[in-house]
Amino acid sequence: MEKPDSYGHIIETLTNLKIGYRCLLHSPIFSMEEGENIAHQLGVKPSKCLFLCNRQQEYFLLMLPGEKNAPLKEISKQIDSSHLSLTSKEEMEKMINTQPGAVSPLSLIYDKENRVQLLIDEDVIQMDYIACHPCINTCSLSIKMQDILKILLPAINKEDYRIIFSD
Repeated sequence: MEKPDSYGHIIETLTNLKIGYRCLLHSPIFSMEEGENIAHQLGVKPSKCLFLCNRQQEYFLLMLPGEKNAPLKEISKQIDSSHLSLTSKEEMEKMINTQPGAVSPLSLIYDKENRVQLLIDEDVIQMDYIACHPCINTCSLSIKMQDILKILLPAINKEDYRIIFSD
């Protein structure tokens, strides 16, 4: 099966949903420090996303502020799940058509079987804008968080996200 053009498909989806964005093309980024620089250039607070699974093969996309660690044991308890861990590159590509370093809420557009649950840290919910990758890590988009929550997520059947609380 040929992989779709993720970037083009995501831009088309945002355009069709009338979601505004600001685009910044850049060299591939592989660290939080590089991501912080990109977020600064876009005028947003840094955030990060992790693609996780548990022993029952339930999948989760976790959105956190850039400065927070991911307390997976605590989050597991909050969502009543067994041990959470990062997924493999292969699972990530299969489930959300994304590679490590490019995971974002936009990746959920590719969760056609609705198997991925979205977990959003309480501090991310409060952000005005977030920077996220359109499934490639050479481009970052600044998007209103409320547009993600109120337009994108309902359009892709993800309005049942869960807010998590962490220190």
